[in-house]
Parts: sequence; structure tokens; C-alpha cells
Amino acid sequence: MYPIIKQMLRTGIKTETPPEADESLRTVQQRLQEDILRHFGRALAIRHVDAGSCNGCDLEIHCLNNPYYNIEGLGISFVASPRHADMLLVTGPAAKNMEIALRRTYDAAPEPKLVVALGDCGCGKGIYGENYASCGGIANIIPVDVAVPGCPPTPAAIMQGILTAISKSKNN
Repeated sequence: MYPIIKQMLRTGIKTETPPEADESLRTVQQRLQEDILRHFGRALAIRHVDAGSCNGCDLEIHCLNNPYYNIEGLGISFVASPRHADMLLVTGPAAKNMEIALRRTYDAAPEPKLVVALGDCGCGKGIYGENYASCGGIANIIPVDVAVPGCPPTPAAIMQGILTAISKSKNN
């Protein structure tokens, strides 16, 4: 154990430098937090549904929980059940074997429900399209409020999509 501690003291702290402060990200975060509190009066509960993605979009969703984006600090939490969700965050092209499960998940979510389709595949513009194993975009199965393009979309774009969905629901 002592050799390891000596090595650590000799080497010092070797980490990446933190990224520069992104003012547009901070603006989106502030607007998102304000809209969530104004519209819901509590935390926004999101259920993430993987409808057959390559996991590129899923990794970007996981980035939202890191200290840089800190989506939990903005009043957004991910829940395990669609019955507790205010919003469904759906990734991937809708695989044929996920069609019924996606409809059931949508039906289980309480009203008013918001749906955000992530990535080019979820928007219906991905490389898979409609074929024997895929229904195409998420909008072919359930109604979609906001589509966030990108392969994969950045965490900031995902946050902007969530903000757009909340703003749309507020206006309706």
C-alpha cells in the first residue's frame, strides 16, 4: 500500500481541465429550471424508453447526469415506471418487437404526457428507416411532441428539446 501512496504523491493529480463555461448552456439550464417550476410546481419526472437504439443517444442521456450538466439539480429526475412519468424520452428506431411495449408505455403514462423522440432514428430520418425489423420513427407508433435530431444529439440539444416540449405543453 505504501508504494501506491508514494506513486500517487510523486505523480500528483492528473485529471482533465474543466471545460470553459458555456453561456448558452447556462441560459438553457436557467430557462429549463424556471419553466419546470412554473409549469409543474415540482420536479419533472422522465421515463427513458429505448425502442431499439444503438445506444449512442442513451449515452448522451447519461451525460446529462454528470456534474457538468447536472440535470438533477435543475429539477429533472428519471423514474423507473411510466406511471410516475410526466415525459417519455424515446430513443432509437421503433423496432417491431418494441411496438406493443412502446404503446403500452405510452398508455400507462398519466395525462398530460409529453413525448420527446431523440436522434435521427427516433425522428424517422436515421439509416434504418422502415423495414422488416423496424417501424421507422417513433411518430409511426405514438404521438411525438418534439423531435431532437442528431446522431447522437448533444446533451445541450436534449435539454433544449425538453425545454421545447415543456413550452409547447404550457401553451396548449
